[in-house]
This record gives sequence, C-alpha cells and structure tokens, in this order.
Amino acid sequence: MKKLLLFPIVLIGLAFSFPAKKKIKIFLAGDSTCANKETKAYPETGWGMPFVSFWDSTVTVVNRAKNGRSTKTFISEGLWKSIMDETKEGDYVIIQFGHNDASKDKGERYATPDTFKMNLNRFIKETREKKATPILFTPVSRRKFDKEGNAVETHKEYAALTKEVAAAQKVLFFDLDEKSRALYQQFGEEKSKLLFLQLEPGEHPNYPDGKVDNTHFNELGARLIAQLILKELKGLNIEMTDRVTVPAIKK
Repeated sequence: MKKLLLFPIVLIGLAFSFPAKKKIKIFLAGDSTCANKETKAYPETGWGMPFVSFWDSTVTVVNRAKNGRSTKTFISEGLWKSIMDETKEGDYVIIQFGHNDASKDKGERYATPDTFKMNLNRFIKETREKKATPILFTPVSRRKFDKEGNAVETHKEYAALTKEVAAAQKVLFFDLDEKSRALYQQFGEEKSKLLFLQLEPGEHPNYPDGKVDNTHFNELGARLIAQLILKELKGLNIEMTDRVTVPAIKK
C-alpha cells in the first residue's frame, strides 16, 4: 500500500525535475515563395505553410512573408516592425529575400545591392538586440535548366550578397538557392515541373486557362522545400531543433 502511495509522489518529483520548455516563436520574413496563400491561389503553396507542422506545442511559427515583398517594401509597409514588436528573447527570425529586390523594372520593390545589404544588416542587428536569433537564407531558386539539362542559378547576384552579409555578421546561414537547385536537378528538367504551379487549361478551377509558373511551388514542392530547410536547420545544432516532431527528418 505504501508503495502505491509513493508512486504518484515519485511522478510529481520527476515532473518538477524536468521543467517545461519555454515557449518560443519562429518568425518567417520573406516573399511569395514562403508566404501563406489564400484559397483562391491554390494549389500555389509557400514553403512556410507546411513548415508550421514540423514543431511541437512549445513552438509557434509566425509567417509574415508576403507576396511581392522585397527587403525594401517589407520595411516600408511595416511588416518588419510587426515582427520586431512581437519578438522576444529566445525566438528565431528566418530571413529570405532577393526575388523582388532584384526587380529593376519594379521601382517600388527594387533594392540596389548596397540597399539590400544595408537592409539585411538592419534585420540582423535588430533581431540580435531583441536577444533573438537571426537565420539568413539565400533566395530559393527558380526552376531553370540550360541546354545540357543542368539546373542553373537564377539569383546569382543577390544570393552572393546574402552570403557576403552572413559571413561578415557571423550569422546562421543556409544557402537555399544552392540546395533548391540540387533538388530540381535530382528530379530533372521535366519531372521538376511537378514541384511548381504548372497546370494545363481546365485542370484546376482557380486557373481555367492553365498556368506555367517556374517560381511558385505547388503543395508537393513547398513540402519538399520545407523538409529540405528543416534538415539543414537540424544540422546547425541549434536549440530550436530539439522541438521538432517529425522523426523522418534526420540530420
């Protein structure tokens, strides 16, 4: 009888010896390749959408990525401020830009190389001031192959600028441009279309005339990119990855 009475006491003692993990947030700052999508856009899917499901109950993923945004407009529209207003010590901020910063024909989005670097430096500095951890990504690659069937770079300048800032600031860094191209190469020129918003006329009611899009992912592409990102994050051996609930994603 005494043993039975002691059992719940032991359990209570064990519970107090392993304090609960502090709840954290992972913020996503980026463009349409990462953003949440409205139903009318499906099957277009940003990689931030499946990324949400990888974490345990102590993690909240806050996806502030938005279609068409560059570092310039992310600041001017208050999206960056909205992240900083909410960020607390122990949180993480994943930063992925470049697609729209390079758009010279769209002046409201375009950020010169110097402005792009300045904005990334600002993001890193302000995140660190909040005692949160910035993680810098190069822009995810578009789908493009040369005549020999090799996946080629589509963000050469802005990916290089991102690497430069990451090295100078000694910030956690992931070359998503390189890794995404490797994924497309693995599928090959034709089968890699299965990862993108590629639809025949009449195939989907949201796109009655069809769609040929080599920038934005469908559900499969977004999930594979998100899994690729998670695998890389686990390889960085940072505290956040102790909270992953997807056993199939290994280092």
